[in-house]
Amino acid sequence: MPRYRPSDTVDFLVIGSGAAGGVVAKELSTAGFSVVVLEQGAWLKEKDFSHNEFAVSYQHALTNNPKLQPNTFRASASETAKVEQRYTYGRTVGGGTVHFTANYWRFHPNDFRERSIFGDVPGSSFTDWPITYDELEPYYTKAEQDLGISGLAGANPFEGPRSKPYPLPPLPVKSSGVLFERAAKKLGLHPFPSPMAILSQPYRGRGACTHCGWCEYFGCEMRVKSSTLASVIPMAEKTGKCEIRPGCYVRRIQTNNAGRVTGAVYFDSQRREVLQRARAVFLCANGIESTKLLLLSASNRFPNGLANSSGMAGKNFMWDLGAFVSGLFDHPLNEYKSVQVSRVIHDYYAADPKRGFYGGAGIDARFNWYPISFGLDALPPDAPKWGADYKKLLGHYFNHTFSTLSHTTSLPVESNRVDLDPTTKDAWGLPVPRLTYQLHPDDRKTLLWAQQRQIEIMQAAGATKIWSYPIDDIGVSAHLMGTLRMGNDPARSVVNRFNRAHDVPNLFIVDGSSLVTSARQQPTATIQALAYRAAEAAAARATKGEM
Repeated sequence: MPRYRPSDTVDFLVIGSGAAGGVVAKELSTAGFSVVVLEQGAWLKEKDFSHNEFAVSYQHALTNNPKLQPNTFRASASETAKVEQRYTYGRTVGGGTVHFTANYWRFHPNDFRERSIFGDVPGSSFTDWPITYDELEPYYTKAEQDLGISGLAGANPFEGPRSKPYPLPPLPVKSSGVLFERAAKKLGLHPFPSPMAILSQPYRGRGACTHCGWCEYFGCEMRVKSSTLASVIPMAEKTGKCEIRPGCYVRRIQTNNAGRVTGAVYFDSQRREVLQRARAVFLCANGIESTKLLLLSASNRFPNGLANSSGMAGKNFMWDLGAFVSGLFDHPLNEYKSVQVSRVIHDYYAADPKRGFYGGAGIDARFNWYPISFGLDALPPDAPKWGADYKKLLGHYFNHTFSTLSHTTSLPVESNRVDLDPTTKDAWGLPVPRLTYQLHPDDRKTLLWAQQRQIEIMQAAGATKIWSYPIDDIGVSAHLMGTLRMGNDPARSVVNRFNRAHDVPNLFIVDGSSLVTSARQQPTATIQALAYRAAEAAAARATKGEM
């Protein structure tokens, strides 16, 4: 791997190494450009990963630590925001792809033009995308082939056309998948194998899944989860043109008098400020951190934040919404083994005006609990909280339970936003993100409606006890979308249809922030398809000397 000096002006500087950043680094370096990737977290290897639930889930071994990087939250602008953790992201080389569940759905064709199909939704800023599914399809295919996605093409009767099948067959079905599939078919629904960014067979020098069960929240020590750490970042390294630089907490994107970016200032591991120079910058930090960085990069030319002449930076924040329903069964399920999800339905995916509200849901069968989290959060409300009865119930329920999770719509609303808190600072002395968010009425109706569909599935599956969780507790968001919207109109969006900032010709922003709608969550495949497309466009411009 090369070692560039900060004074070297590299062709591209990539901020963030997750779903988008890893892809961009691979594409640009294999095209022959010099690339430096700045990652605020550590560069962990497979030997560094463990199944220590306490360290990973409760001590933030792979994710942002709220003690060092707090955020504030409020439901509306009339309230005073309070410090409380409300979002999470992967703070390690590979970003969130290191610890994600690995669901890997494509958005549907209609997701890109829902405003035209469904019409206006009062109180929202609902609009169509400036691109179509057909334009993005080749890049979905490239992502699936490059990364290694397991699935069954044609099994989902509701998905859009595809130019190639998945490169790998689906992973084996689990007990929850069998029960879910039988119940769904009984109700006239169409279950299908969940597309997963986990290898079902050996692929490009990596082995197949060993079904250890420690997928969601955890790094994969077998390299079978198709994180950017395990897949495209090694490809970028092999070019000899890409440097992955961990432990770099970016505080500002630098610009010149002409309004072009010239690099980024970051704190290194000793908290010294370093300026890395570059001819162009790809910002891939996530929907909140990218917004924060643009706002921190205000200047005389960009007084409201870099690339924010529209004033739209931070607006239209879309949350990670969904309802959980759990069921108890007479026979052991052994759900703690293997991947979290093996079956899903999209029968309820499309928005339907007959329901009286906008929204839809994909629903999967899963068990994403581990011993500590199950004992603290997963038992039914009437369960004992302590003592011998609690111990007995926990021992029984852990191996006789599975859940359904609906992945529901989150409407874009301009007042749902991310900005900088005026008083709270992080451990580096920087203002922290202030999140303002409340459910749109249609989002609440969608959650309640999806929850009822999940209960019906659990009943059809033969659960002996069914319980659900409050839908008004929106929890902690992991899919951070919409804050730097893509659009054709520079007055109403931040980036264009190729993810280039309207205001800054050599700044590209690719992560969940550019998403115009949330579809039905599971944005990783779409983020990575956009990253392939944006990198291709940027490389073409750079080749012509237009950077």
